[in-house]
Amino acid sequence: MCAAARMHDDEPDIDTALVRRLLAAQFPHWAGLPLERVASSGTDNAMFRLGPELAVRLPRVGWAAGSVEREQRWLPKLAPHLPLPIPAPLALGRPAAGYPWEWSVLRWIDGANPVVGATTAPIQLAQDLAGFITALRAVDPADGPPGSRGVPLASRDASTRAAIGRLRGSIDTDAATTLWEKALRLPEHSGRPAWMHGDLSPGNLLLGNRRLRAVIDFGVMGVGDPTVDQIVAWNLLPAAARPAFRAALAADDATWARGRAWALSIALIQLPYYRTTNPALAANARHVIREVLADRSV
Repeated sequence: MCAAARMHDDEPDIDTALVRRLLAAQFPHWAGLPLERVASSGTDNAMFRLGPELAVRLPRVGWAAGSVEREQRWLPKLAPHLPLPIPAPLALGRPAAGYPWEWSVLRWIDGANPVVGATTAPIQLAQDLAGFITALRAVDPADGPPGSRGVPLASRDASTRAAIGRLRGSIDTDAATTLWEKALRLPEHSGRPAWMHGDLSPGNLLLGNRRLRAVIDFGVMGVGDPTVDQIVAWNLLPAAARPAFRAALAADDATWARGRAWALSIALIQLPYYRTTNPALAANARHVIREVLADRSV
């Protein structure tokens, strides 16, 4: 199988032949299992299914390489406290065969990604998501790694404004700028630092029997202001399900508005970067921008 289309300028070629070489050299007891690439809108990692029960996950860009150690260390500690399955690392691969970073073998989790606009039980999904977030926030944050998205909105000001500039003519940049500037005046998170997933997007959620079945891809997890996990309200949930999600999280006006601003910032930055290299993610970014700009909940 050929390597998938690149999304990053410095992305190495990652295909089944490479993965087989890595497995043969480091985990020969798994090398003979069937191997196939998993179609995904993920941007940071390439995923392969290895036999019926395993997955191989390899960073596809340098900024994601650090997530391997973080997941290997922290996912087993988080898992017992959470109401749903999360990835379970089984082995840590080393750089080899021309591949420059560490990589993981994990247990495969069955499920299907939700489709925006086609969720069959959105209120239940909203409640399931809120329950997972609440349980994650309740885990003791002591010694947890800082979350790259657990920071004040102001830290994203320059990159968000730059993205707005690149999108002039493609979106309502005046409305986006007005909402963003209003969000920068919001009070910052005043509660204790807490665990966050950091990237609750449709591609990182698995459904089964109309319920949230598992949460995957914890590459940007960490401890800080957990507001960012509210982004799922705009990148997946329909407007009618957002009140149930907000109520279950007991989010006040400022917290809800910060979450909306996080969703907007992430989408604004994603859209110009992935516009041609990841159509699915770009489409979701456009969806988020439309939903956020139309939202009058706060």
